Amino acid sequence: MPVKKKRKLPDADDHERKCKITSFTRPQIREARSVSAEKLFSSKKCLAWFHEYAGPDDVVGPEAMEKFCEDIGVEPENIIMLVLAWHLEAVNMGFFTKEEWLRGMTLLQCDCTERLQNKLDYLRSELNDSVIFKNIYRYAFDFARDKDQRSLDMDTAKSMLALLLGRTWPLFPVFHQFLEQSKYKGMNKDQWYNVLEFSRTINTDLSNYDEDGAWPVLLDEFVEWRKAWWAS
Repeated sequence: MPVKKKRKLPDADDHERKCKITSFTRPQIREARSVSAEKLFSSKKCLAWFHEYAGPDDVVGPEAMEKFCEDIGVEPENIIMLVLAWHLEAVNMGFFTKEEWLRGMTLLQCDCTERLQNKLDYLRSELNDSVIFKNIYRYAFDFARDKDQRSLDMDTAKSMLALLLGRTWPLFPVFHQFLEQSKYKGMNKDQWYNVLEFSRTINTDLSNYDEDGAWPVLLDEFVEWRKAWWAS
């Protein structure tokens, strides 16, 4: 999960924006590997764990987030951090509020570094569930965008697409190249959602792409660009 150094903290009454990214159903959490069969989750311990990283504003910010990632043994750019943020229903990239931390870690039953480390394989496995992955993918749009913008800037969109689809979509390197040379400066939500659908349903040779389908113009132009490249 890329860590952004500059980000405004969410307003306390920012209910409308939060609703947009908290509407995805999260699965019931399974204990991946118990730290101790007799040891129960402690809210008090979880709060103390939060304060090991939180600043005076009761927020884990970018610098503390890097320390948190170091302690759990996960790079900030690792997709596992995005999965964790989805569980916490975090609003802003690079920040975990106290409310987000306590809500998400309680659901995960993690009140210390060791317990979360024991959940990493479980978090990673969730990416193999197509429904959960789709929810995480959709969550990533609002999570990564500047909250005063309705679209993702293209640099952020390319980074997030690389994180989410770079290892699983054979056409991603070509699509990334298309975005590099395209006129587009950003990606809206409809385009973002449809890129995932395209990656799941369209053959790598584009043979089943319906030009009269309801695809965004961006994807029509990508197919046209790719076919022109093949013909040259």
